[in-house]
Amino acid sequence: MKSLPLKNLNKASRRKIPSTEGSLFRRRALIIYNPVAGYSPGRRLSRVCQSLSWLGVEQTVRETAYRGDAEAFAATASSRDFDVVAAAGGDGTINEVVNGLAGSPLPLSIIPLGTANVLAAEIELPRNVSAIARTIAAGETRRVHLGVANGRRFLMMAGLGFDAHVVSHVNRNIKQAVGKLAYVLQTGVSAFTFPSPAYRVVIDGVGHEAASVVIANGRRYGGPYSCAPDARIEAPEFHVCLFKSSGPLSIARYSTALMMSRLHQLSDIEIVRGGHVVVEGPEGEPVQCDGDIATTLPLTASIGADTLNLVVPVT
Repeated sequence: MKSLPLKNLNKASRRKIPSTEGSLFRRRALIIYNPVAGYSPGRRLSRVCQSLSWLGVEQTVRETAYRGDAEAFAATASSRDFDVVAAAGGDGTINEVVNGLAGSPLPLSIIPLGTANVLAAEIELPRNVSAIARTIAAGETRRVHLGVANGRRFLMMAGLGFDAHVVSHVNRNIKQAVGKLAYVLQTGVSAFTFPSPAYRVVIDGVGHEAASVVIANGRRYGGPYSCAPDARIEAPEFHVCLFKSSGPLSIARYSTALMMSRLHQLSDIEIVRGGHVVVEGPEGEPVQCDGDIATTLPLTASIGADTLNLVVPVT
């Protein structure tokens, strides 16, 4: 299949859809596209859009230029004009769109173009462009629960301590060039530079101590890996991962266990379920939400009332 240049995406020929698609079929898509996400995002997006055109889906592509653009585009999207909003980028782009859709009935779909694509792994979205297009056009819609961290919505996770230290220090140019390897390299550096403060974590009124914290809303972390394997974005509760140890050896052990899907089995990892989390530590320390720095300590995070319609592959 030949890729279409972006300027021709909305002019691509369209084929009529059989009537069996019914009212669930989404015929008008707003695609919010981050052109600096991942590798060759324009080429991949063109192929997805061509597949959407063959499915009869009309597309409006809005390209971001600055941080915050994706959120602004999503916030002004109307259900009078669109049937679905598709975030074309990485998890950071998706997070912006999630925040822009606050209070909107429009469902969110994704075109994974980023480095980790954690949400794509969470919903088991196939990588081939035809499956992505079919999901946008006629996938199932699920109501999922969102976390809110100091007023900022997040879908997959919020992290602080070593986790946020790595995210805040990753070089964007290196990330653009080598993808996930940039996080591996920064993890090695941060293992020896992170100051390892202690954090006071109160979960539903019960106090805990931790060296680092990941507030998991879903089971995936860092792509295909799992931090909290029993967490589900459909459930109105967090699985708070408390890392009790610090230092280079502990970080190496945690990293190895994560890649082997055994992190939750370690004796110095505690996973606590809850809906309201307060974290105290050095004031002003960064907190990441869905892979980008979003706020700072002190942190108040909650889940329950805030929900979103998410498009997932048909099972």
